[in-house]
Amino acid sequence: MRNHKDFQSRLAALILFSLVFFTLVASARAGEWRVYFSPGGKATAAIVQALGRAEHSVYVQAYSFTSAPIAKALTQAHRRGVQVQAILDKSNVTDKYSAADFLLHAGIPTYIDAAHTIAHNKVMVIDERVVITGSFNFTKAAENNNAENLLVIDDSKLAAEYLENWRLHAAHSQKYQGKNQSRAQERGQGRGTGQGNGILESLFKKVFEN
Repeated sequence: MRNHKDFQSRLAALILFSLVFFTLVASARAGEWRVYFSPGGKATAAIVQALGRAEHSVYVQAYSFTSAPIAKALTQAHRRGVQVQAILDKSNVTDKYSAADFLLHAGIPTYIDAAHTIAHNKVMVIDERVVITGSFNFTKAAENNNAENLLVIDDSKLAAEYLENWRLHAAHSQKYQGKNQSRAQERGQGRGTGQGNGILESLFKKVFEN
């Protein structure tokens, strides 16, 4: 009888230990994070790597976006069948160099958030689980010259909060139609006749060809 009670006690202790252990493991995995600092902290490589693992969806919010490696990674994800959508600050319509046209021409739905003085978010939500955020703009200067920080956080609850905010901004953003059309609409002409952002597109094409 005593042996039976001892067995039950040990079994209960083992079950309790297992529950605590697996709860701690799950919590640790859910809250996994990595931090990168620039200049020279390989933040761009971290973003490209995270995008390379994307399976279902990528939601982007960007202020300044001129990074060819990140644009390439987004396009490759799109070609794999990942749902990619981007919301950009209105400066991307008038900036000489911006990935807005490249994303548009790659077939990635791109929106302009002009409802604020600046749309200053630098965020990616990947597979509704991974959040990329920080001061780091998606630019070469942010990688090589500026003092910036980037966080990559694996947390589905946090990702849900960021995705809800993304959708709030998407609701008041306008679908991007290209620089020429956007400028023509501002002038009330309906369409433009220029050559577009040819220099940037040529640079991106060289990156993708390599």
